[in-house]
Amino acid sequence: MIIELLGFVAPPDKHTDLYMALFSSLGPTRVMPGCVGCRLYHEADTSTHYLESRWATVDDLIHHIRSDAYKRLLLLMELGATAPSIEFFTVSEVRGLDFIKAARQGQVSAPS
Repeated sequence: MIIELLGFVAPPDKHTDLYMALFSSLGPTRVMPGCVGCRLYHEADTSTHYLESRWATVDDLIHHIRSDAYKRLLLLMELGATAPSIEFFTVSEVRGLDFIKAARQGQVSAPS
């Protein structure tokens, strides 16, 4: 799985407009092949919005990056007060409560 995390600092006068434009990008992203999930959130004490999307494969992510929807997203990035932060995380394993249980029972040790 690949996680894409985009961070945008909205200018004060464009905070709501940028949020709504980013919100409108969620639907088209969610229906793209290989999209595992997509969400938008922001920091409560700043004007920073985050758009996170999760992709089944690198090929799915590349297809998304080459799409018209992503082109519109790139244009929105230019409206930010500062340069956006863009990060891609390659995830080799996803665990949930089983990991917490194992860690609390001492069955998992911290990496050295």
